[in-house]
Amino acid sequence: MISEENIRKLCARGAVRITVHTIKRCEERCITLKQINRTLVQGSIIKQYPDDKPYPSCLVLHNLAMPLHVVVSASESELHVITAYYPDPEIWESDLKDKRGASNA
Repeated sequence: MISEENIRKLCARGAVRITVHTIKRCEERCITLKQINRTLVQGSIIKQYPDDKPYPSCLVLHNLAMPLHVVVSASESELHVITAYYPDPEIWESDLKDKRGASNA
C-alpha cells in the first residue's frame, strides 16, 4: 500500500513521473502540474488499489480552489501520475470519496 508519507518523500526528491499523454489530458481539463503537485503534497489518500499493475496505486483528494482527484502509482523509487481530474458531483458522493451507488462494504 502507498502511504501519504511515501508520496510526500518522493515528491520532495522530485521522483515524480508523468507521461506526455497525461499532461495533454490535464491541459484539456485545465489542470496544472502545480495543482497536481500540491494535491500530492497536501492531499489525503481516499482509496487504495493494492492489486494494480505494474505497481499499487491510490486516489488522492485535495481541495484547492476546487476539489481535485489525482491517481498515482508508486514503485520503490518513483511516483507515477496516472491521471488527474475534477470529480463530477453527479458521479461522486458529496464527500468526494465514494462513487454514488457504490458498495462501500
